[in-house]
Amino acid sequence: MINAIPLMGRKALLAWIDLVRRGAGLVALLTLLSSVASAFYVARHLSINSDTSEMLSPELSFRKLTGEIDAAFPQFSDTILIVVEGDTPDLADEAAEKLSDRLRKHPDLFGEPFFPEGEPFFRKNGLLFSDLNDLYALGDRMAKAQPFLVSLWQDSSLRGLFDLLTLALGAPEAAPGEANAGLKFDDVLDAISAVAEAQASGRFARLSWRRLMDGPSGNVEKTERRLIVIQPALEFASLHPASRSMDAVRAFAAEMKLDPAHGVRVRMTGSAALAEEELRSVEEGIGTANVLSLVLVSVLLLIGLKSLRLVAPVLATLLVGLLWTSAFAFLVVGQLNLISVAFAVLFIGLGVDFGIHFSLRYQEGINEGCNHGEALRRAAAGVGGPLTLCAVAAAIGFFSFLPTDYRGFAELGLIAGIGMFVALFANLTVLPALLTLAPARAVAPSHRTHETREGEATPLEKAVIRHGRGIAIGALVLTMAAASLAPGMRFDFDPLHLRDPHSESVGTLYDLMRDNQISPYSVTILAQDRDSAKILAERLKKLDLVRSATTIDDYVPKEQDDKLDVIATMAVFLAPLQSPPRATPPTAAERKASLTALLQALGKRSDAPSRRLLASLSPLAGEGSDEALIELETRLLDGLPAQLTALRESLTAETFGLEDLPAAIRNREIAADGRTRVEAMPKENPKTHDDLRRFVEAVRSVTPLATGGPVEIVEAGDAIIGAFLSASAITIVLLAVLLAVLLRNLRDGLLVFAPLVLASLLTAATAALADLPINFANVIILPLLFGIGIANGIQFVYRERLESDPIRLLRTSTPRAVTFSALTTVVSLGSLATSSHPGTASMGILLGIALIYTLLCTLVVLPATMASLPSKISSRIRSG
Repeated sequence: MINAIPLMGRKALLAWIDLVRRGAGLVALLTLLSSVASAFYVARHLSINSDTSEMLSPELSFRKLTGEIDAAFPQFSDTILIVVEGDTPDLADEAAEKLSDRLRKHPDLFGEPFFPEGEPFFRKNGLLFSDLNDLYALGDRMAKAQPFLVSLWQDSSLRGLFDLLTLALGAPEAAPGEANAGLKFDDVLDAISAVAEAQASGRFARLSWRRLMDGPSGNVEKTERRLIVIQPALEFASLHPASRSMDAVRAFAAEMKLDPAHGVRVRMTGSAALAEEELRSVEEGIGTANVLSLVLVSVLLLIGLKSLRLVAPVLATLLVGLLWTSAFAFLVVGQLNLISVAFAVLFIGLGVDFGIHFSLRYQEGINEGCNHGEALRRAAAGVGGPLTLCAVAAAIGFFSFLPTDYRGFAELGLIAGIGMFVALFANLTVLPALLTLAPARAVAPSHRTHETREGEATPLEKAVIRHGRGIAIGALVLTMAAASLAPGMRFDFDPLHLRDPHSESVGTLYDLMRDNQISPYSVTILAQDRDSAKILAERLKKLDLVRSATTIDDYVPKEQDDKLDVIATMAVFLAPLQSPPRATPPTAAERKASLTALLQALGKRSDAPSRRLLASLSPLAGEGSDEALIELETRLLDGLPAQLTALRESLTAETFGLEDLPAAIRNREIAADGRTRVEAMPKENPKTHDDLRRFVEAVRSVTPLATGGPVEIVEAGDAIIGAFLSASAITIVLLAVLLAVLLRNLRDGLLVFAPLVLASLLTAATAALADLPINFANVIILPLLFGIGIANGIQFVYRERLESDPIRLLRTSTPRAVTFSALTTVVSLGSLATSSHPGTASMGILLGIALIYTLLCTLVVLPATMASLPSKISSRIRSG
């Protein structure tokens, strides 16, 4: 017989149970007071850290390099990237300018917004960043467009536009499809038609003069984006540190009507926004999982225990243990991370097992005629030892991550490991007290679904025992098959894949990545000085896997003198733009007269663009259309003055060097001590972990000092795999030693371990076949599987020794207790799969799969293996 608790320990446990029974009222009162105190403490100290990098030891070399970069350039940390999208470039420019100006008025919330395109320096010298050939093409277009633009500058009204169109339509060179006035005439007519049609149907639309002036390349995409970077004031005392700043941005955008109804959309991404929305995703997912877990566990308890007198105290004890463990978590750890937030679901799923085993053994004693006190003593004596061993085994699985570099799971392991002992204590103290205050009653034999006549086995029991050897051989074959598939399990340690793809910040980031406007996979190197940075960038550009390598010198364009010659030529023939507009605003009659003349000119033409414009403008020629014409004037010409002003300003460009760059640019590229940033971009966004590794290895062949997203993902992945292997080895070795000391029997030790090995391999094989990758969140599966699953084997082996017969074992409350405790664990931990946070969901999915396999292996493979190995099996079963 297993000596799970030494004799003195057993006597102490029974004395404790008697003490609790006699002082049940006092125990209940103290439990209530401590639970209320714990609840208040948790409410006041609840905090979550969403920084995935903080889940690894700061002593790792790549984290030290990252720390150096952060210290040298703090403006890149905890940022929000505001993405202003407009239906046209004009709308995007205008909206971004308005929003950035508004943000600058609130430095307490947003710091100093970084919006280079709004800087006077870039508005003045922007043309110098163009390709020389593109600049020549622009100059040619502006030369042809000079009469048209100057006329509109002098009269930026509907009268001026319609008069120009009428004049152009009457000119012989305005043949359909040919260029006129430097602008493609068909495009001008179609653009005006589209705006007029939108107005007629009540839709928002504004003419984009920027696209018309930019020529063919300016009309590639419908949506234009402008990027504003802010460094918000984070409130770390709050569960949502960036929410105040993000809410303010949204409020400003709504107030200024920067919304889809006005052709603009404002979205946010960046490290702070991603963290904020991930916190919400985790919070909502864990909240849902906790509630769902409690509900499902309660339902299973009602089915399994069949008595509210048992279900109520078991649930009450579970909640008390959860509050105590939560208080311990915030007292010792201080702040939960994205992994350790799952401790509550783990506690519910595992902690309830203690109550199930104790209460079923207690009910078994009551059914056999014992009084309440004797039933409690028999339950404590019968399950106290195995439950203690189960708590130790589960804690070993959790504590195995403590000596590793994976702080995220180390903290979860500490909380959950201590939680196992809290659950053990609660179920040996609070549960007996509550059962004493409301004792259970004996269940009639007809309601005991597990009871059979002495010496008789059910068909299922006979099948398991009779075909034990065949089942054992089948399990061995399945083990080998699963072992061959397990190496196909994929690892994915990209933290972006653990975020909710439907959240605004992640969806925005993916859009930017798809259009090559930004990439989280750039690598940063801190060179000693500017010259070293230039040399390093040139070496990186020669790598096949590197698309670009940039330094601050790339902000100084080449061929400035040649470009300035082109700009000076444009400035000469566009000189009239420097004079102020002279035309007075048109009257209603003048608008109507200009429209009439234009319609007459359009009526003489047969080309499609002219016929379309005629059809869209004709309804405005009737009586009472003055307000419609004013609205059309706004839609067509409201953005023109700003574009012409921007064009005028760009014609004043001057030669500049590095020292002329704005301080905001220099400070983002050169640190206070002169060290200079080099940023390398991959040719394509990596799709797999192997792609990332190849890119990182290529960069490191040039310099070992690279850091950034790809380096952190690869190094973190290696650290986590190391932690996984180390924790698994620690768990298996310590559990083997524990079983060797307590069981002192090789057969029984193998019986306990065999189902776990098979369940582990089946889980790995399923993950490989279903393409369920191992990530930051679910890597704990194997150590946890052994720590949790071993409890079932211990219960079976212990009860088999007590009964000396597998048949009688199968007819006791143990299989039923194991089944329902395993099912509660499955539904509780599996509830994590409902989370909108992919990392949390992946943990729930794999844990659910692993625990189902463990349950099946325990209920089928373990009894069959017991029958196939030498043991005292009833001859009645063998004979059928």
